[in-house]
Amino acid sequence: MDQPEIVYEKVKAPRRDHAQPVELTEETMRLRMEKVLLRMREKGLDKLIVYCDAEHGGNFAYLTGFYTRFEEALMILASKDEDPGYEMTLVLGNENLSKAASARFSCRAVHAPQLSLPNQPDAREKSLAEILKEAGLSGASRIGVAGWKLLRGEGAEQLFDVPAFMLDAVREAADEDAELVNAAEVFIGEGGARTTNDANEIAHYEYGAALASDCVLDAMDRLDIGVSELELGDALQREGQHTCITTIAAAGKRFIRGNMFPTARRAAEGVPVSLTVGYAGGSSSRAAYAVRDASGLPEGAEKWLEELAIPYFRAYAHWLKCIRIGMTGGELFGEIERLLPRAEYGWSLCPGHLTAEEEWLCSPVYEGSKELLQSGMIFQIDIIPGKKGMSGVSAESTVVLADAALKAELRREYPALWERMQRRLDHMKNELGLELSEDVLPMCSGVAYMRPFMLDKERALRLR
Repeated sequence: MDQPEIVYEKVKAPRRDHAQPVELTEETMRLRMEKVLLRMREKGLDKLIVYCDAEHGGNFAYLTGFYTRFEEALMILASKDEDPGYEMTLVLGNENLSKAASARFSCRAVHAPQLSLPNQPDAREKSLAEILKEAGLSGASRIGVAGWKLLRGEGAEQLFDVPAFMLDAVREAADEDAELVNAAEVFIGEGGARTTNDANEIAHYEYGAALASDCVLDAMDRLDIGVSELELGDALQREGQHTCITTIAAAGKRFIRGNMFPTARRAAEGVPVSLTVGYAGGSSSRAAYAVRDASGLPEGAEKWLEELAIPYFRAYAHWLKCIRIGMTGGELFGEIERLLPRAEYGWSLCPGHLTAEEEWLCSPVYEGSKELLQSGMIFQIDIIPGKKGMSGVSAESTVVLADAALKAELRREYPALWERMQRRLDHMKNELGLELSEDVLPMCSGVAYMRPFMLDKERALRLR
């Protein structure tokens, strides 16, 4: 197969998005509950327990609209035949008990001081098991427990990724003959409720994806010799939003003595640069060198552009061209393996994954996957190649798959969003020379915009 020519030349930079937050509608929340209840019925669950903490609050927030920040929490969801079809109880610590009144669904709040921060008031009048029993955990024959990750292999249904003290309390509170099963697949994995999004959810998540892109583009423009990591990091976080991934602003070697965050170190000619930030809806990342041209590359990396950056961009461009609704994740995985063989380029993760509140929700794209790619899936283009003696390369960003019906709804209900998407497509096609799948809509303006020599702010990689 003939490979497209990739050139490094002057390219017009994408415009900043300046998107605004969009709230989730009552209709969207109703549809979310319907999807979760349907998955519960498919798995034969009478009740569903959903775990939440600051790092793993996406499933909980999917129905409540909030996560419990620094405390842990549990949701107990029961499926009912009568209207409204569910009963929700939130088991909350000291500082989140009042938040139940703001939940997106009518719910009952139960106080469990054991879920609060250390040394806060904790009148142990009742054990956690007693609290859970009163919260309505009894009377179920099959109870699902949803942590946050998919656990595979023999016996996985009996593995649980929640704290042991909670699981012990659940077992004690449940009826003696009740069966406990892992229920993460209610939310994620093949057919999971959270793997696809409606038009309102896409508009809601576009804000975070676009904000991350704007931040990274600004940090790229701010980069220069002598600019500190602190200054770059300052460009990456804004508008008071909670990040969904560790913010990276590194000018030089990363993870020195375990440190993951920006320091006062200043950018120097020839050092590798890494920039990453993410918000609910998507992240953006760039990895390249602080040089003006190839003559500034360090010893051993003189061929970095030809041997790593260009092959990466070729695979990235092909990803955007070949991905389509109805293909299997295994097919997409195979396309990237063909163009960017793991044996040569050393990548080991999924070349693309879903995103939502979490930067990495789950992925249908893995070797041998039979999972079908669907309209409404929001993807991170996350391919991480490497070669010995060379720094990495990255232009990670966010897109969504949309069929004709979803496109029509986005155009009708969110015209400003639709206009931004069309402007982004125009840039990708006419400035970057990309041939795109008809199912791809960019969630931000930085998709595929790759400046490999980061001190040269006029040129980028493109297809000719």
